[in-house]
Amino acid sequence: MVVPVAFFALFFAWPVVSIVERGLRVDGVWQFGRFGETLSRPEILDVLWFTLWQALASTGLTLLIALPGAYVFARFDFPGKGLLRAVVTVPFVMPTVMVGTAFLALVGRGGLLDELWGVRLDTTVWAILIAHVFFNYAVVVRTVGGLWAQLDPRQEEAARVLGASRWKAWRTVTLPALAPSVAAAALMVFLFTASSFAVVQILGGSTYSTLETEIYRQTVVRFDLTTAAVLTMVQFVAVGVVLAVHARIVRRRETALRMVAPEETARRPRGVGQWALFAAVLLSVALLIVLPLGVLVERSFATSHGYGLDYYRALRTPDPSGTFLVPLLDTIGNSLRYAVVATLIALVIGGLAAAALTRRAGRLVRGFDALLMLPLGVSAVTVGFGFLITLDEPPFDLRASWILVPLAQALVGVPFVVRTMLPVLRAVDERLREAAAVLGASPWRAWREVDLPLVRRALLIAAGFAFAVSLGEFGATVFIARPDSPTLPVAVARLLGRPGELNYGQAMALSTILMVVCAVSLLLLERLRTERTSGEF
Repeated sequence: MVVPVAFFALFFAWPVVSIVERGLRVDGVWQFGRFGETLSRPEILDVLWFTLWQALASTGLTLLIALPGAYVFARFDFPGKGLLRAVVTVPFVMPTVMVGTAFLALVGRGGLLDELWGVRLDTTVWAILIAHVFFNYAVVVRTVGGLWAQLDPRQEEAARVLGASRWKAWRTVTLPALAPSVAAAALMVFLFTASSFAVVQILGGSTYSTLETEIYRQTVVRFDLTTAAVLTMVQFVAVGVVLAVHARIVRRRETALRMVAPEETARRPRGVGQWALFAAVLLSVALLIVLPLGVLVERSFATSHGYGLDYYRALRTPDPSGTFLVPLLDTIGNSLRYAVVATLIALVIGGLAAAALTRRAGRLVRGFDALLMLPLGVSAVTVGFGFLITLDEPPFDLRASWILVPLAQALVGVPFVVRTMLPVLRAVDERLREAAAVLGASPWRAWREVDLPLVRRALLIAAGFAFAVSLGEFGATVFIARPDSPTLPVAVARLLGRPGELNYGQAMALSTILMVVCAVSLLLLERLRTERTSGEF
């Protein structure tokens, strides 16, 4: 636990506490009375209420739509499965500002639905909820589906032989085994939607505002650090309550699972019911994920004089306004380099943390488990701004160093590594480790021979998640990315903030390139995962 604790203390707790201190401490005196003043304002109460209920609604809707997809990916074998898995993961790595823009082009004024049927959903809560499902679909599919694919189906079949119906066998055997993974996925979706920023800002306009958008407005627009600090503390308390409830549920539902190779559980669909489910999942993926992505691609080629590559060619030329010190095409290489380094950091920190959490060493470790999830629920604006005001003096003067961006991105990647690996690590039968110890294996060899073969698939999934969130991280990176090495999401956001057809077209082109890079990376990960897990069990 030492390395993860030190990492979070230095790069998360210190920047956030510094921001809170600047906002609530005036002339050496803490202004705790500002809590009551801020939280009693009607506009703040409206923001808190909308943040809560839209996050709950988004989480429920995501689980409802994505759990059938998780089952299909876990239990069915079909051509193009790896490609489709990569496609559903692409939205998760897209900058959230582009998620909002894609749905604005789809459901807003002059969008596809408006042109075809005269239907507009922008400035409505439905546009926000659907965009959240689009963004978080992969969280459920990969987190729940990754464990579901390894559950031995013979346990459920044994219950059927003993007289249980198909529903009862699934409810009493499979569902309890999946519960920690479902809870982990639901937690991540809730935290992401509760801290939603760009999606709400673009699709909700001035009608809707979340806690995240309000913190940004108070920090950047009004520079009211006191109100921003109060709202940040509210985030801390709310996230802490959610994590405490989640930890209690998971502890009660943990169980040792019998796991097999995914290749042993995946079969072609059989019967009318399975084929109908398979078709329904494909249709939902086509409408919910492929269609918005297709709109982005179409806009990247649509110029004022017809379809062409003008916007892509413009990416190679220097920016005439001087906003970008390098050609926009260079942002792709910057993003990939940062994401690789951030993934390595997240795997080391998250892997050590997950290994420590499997020991069940009391309340201290359980509290550490909750701490690891805080970066998902705390404003990225707070973290990024905190980096600027804390990491500016020796021995931690990192403002001019390139490593600052991967460190901020890794903060968001670590929770995904932990939540992906932890259910599998805890499901490993302790008797296997004990048997290895009896036979003379050292703790290191026991982990290498027993745990690693079982969790390697989860480790690769965790690496994919960490790489994905690092590639698309925007909230903190926008504060700390250097002008001579901007990331792709930062470049897209700045282009969208500038008027003109060329800027908008270049933003669409960069977003399309990001989608392609992400899809290729995830396909390579799928092939690597399949090759390495095919002979492990």
